[in-house]
Amino acid sequence: MSLQYFIRKFITLILTLLLITLLTFTAFTIIPGDAAISKLGTDATEEQVEALREELGFNDPLPLRYINWLTSALHGDFGESYQYSGVTVAELLTARFPVTLLLATLSLILILVVSFPLGMLCAMYTGKWPDTLINQLSQITMAVPAFFLGMMMTWLFGLVLKWFQPGAFIDPFEDFIGCVRYMIFPTIAVALPKIAMVVKFLRNSILNELHQDYVRTARSKGVRSLRVLYGHVLKNALIPVITFLAMILAEILAGSIVVEQVFGLPGMGRLLITSISARDYPVVQAIVTYITTVVVLINFIVDVLYQFVDPRVRTTS
Repeated sequence: MSLQYFIRKFITLILTLLLITLLTFTAFTIIPGDAAISKLGTDATEEQVEALREELGFNDPLPLRYINWLTSALHGDFGESYQYSGVTVAELLTARFPVTLLLATLSLILILVVSFPLGMLCAMYTGKWPDTLINQLSQITMAVPAFFLGMMMTWLFGLVLKWFQPGAFIDPFEDFIGCVRYMIFPTIAVALPKIAMVVKFLRNSILNELHQDYVRTARSKGVRSLRVLYGHVLKNALIPVITFLAMILAEILAGSIVVEQVFGLPGMGRLLITSISARDYPVVQAIVTYITTVVVLINFIVDVLYQFVDPRVRTTS
């Protein structure tokens, strides 16, 4: 990978993040309603509201307000929550992020461990019963909505079999092993539909590579099929799969809203829903900024990984 390519991508990353923060700040600034009244309540006097507006800088010009907000945000200061009096937004995010991160990590591990062997198995036995069976199961899994899958797992494993207690989330800093045990079923609910999708992506990508000239050349030289698959085909087939895995990781890190709601996980997705309901704009603004930043950063990492996974990927400019 050339240094010029990396620098150009990094500059694009910074400019994109600046644009995102500007759009996010502007959007929440022009939303109807007075943030000062939202924080003080409708019983506050006009003098109290005006004093708070002056204290928070709401009377300053929009460009100045954006610069002040961005400067504070870069130092991890997103202001105070309207919903939780005296609690900063940073404290709320810090408390919720480990839960979402743990769910994302466990889900990604499960997706990789299950989908890669199944995808390669389908490609190796295309048209035969393993391929047919896995494809049928994948179709069923993808057709089941995440909220329904979560509800069924909660009913079956939580209420009927009593393998876990629904809603009784365990803080990872108090009992990490107990937290991981509770996270098993939310992880499965998040991962199952994604596994089915990755299996299809990987299968189709491998089959496409198997028809390339370099594969026929390797086979004509007597190279075994498994060596061709693992040594040549798999690496080249990873390009579209890496892109899709990046989308999955960004989605999970942004907060699996439905799964967190169903299983009662105090993560970023659930915090976003409660903050929107309570019109807690500083928290919503910070989470939206976090989500968009995660997506942009992961896309940047994927662009860099492309250069290592497949040397054929090069930019001409």
